[in-house]
Order: sequence, then C-alpha cells, then structure tokens
Amino acid sequence: MDLSKITNETVKSAIEALQANDIKAWYSHFTSDAKFSDDGRALSLKSFFDNAFSHKEKFLTLDKIENGGKDLLGDFYAGQWGTFKVFFRFTLNEEGKITKLEIGQN
Repeated sequence: MDLSKITNETVKSAIEALQANDIKAWYSHFTSDAKFSDDGRALSLKSFFDNAFSHKEKFLTLDKIENGGKDLLGDFYAGQWGTFKVFFRFTLNEEGKITKLEIGQN
C-alpha cells in the first residue's frame, strides 16, 4: 500500500508504525494526554491500541486522504472484529504531536 499519498508527515509516520506493527513508534507520535474516541465513545488510547497491536490491526487500503493528510478512510483489518471501512481523524498540536485521534466505521 502506498503511504506516500499521506501528506502530513506525522500522520504518515504514525500510519507507517501501525502498518509495521511497531507499537513504540506509534505511541511516540502522541502527546501524553492525547484524547481518543471510537465511534464517538471516549476510550483509553493505550488500552485500545495495545489490543489492536496484539492483533496486528492495520489498513488494507487507503481510499481517501483529506484535510491536509490528517483524515484517512479505507478498509481496515480489525483482528477479531473482521475487516470494514473506517476513518481515522487526527488532530495535531503546533509541535506536530497528535493530541486527538477519532476513529469509527464509515
């Protein structure tokens, strides 16, 4: 899958970490107090993604990249839950760290 289409460097690097199942690199892109929601429900980023990485969850396709490379839409392998279309919407601070990640089914 071609990640070069992701124009925001922080998001691109975070997605590269997700795709490579590199949990340490993934978390390095987030602020310590980053907010996270799944289908509008506020959840713990760490608990959610510790589980996701244990199941090697990742994007299978990237169908849309919008909002300066911070909004992604594509088919996602979600381990025990199967494969479905999801969005990832990233918010970054001035330093380029991720302060908020919203995901959900589309």
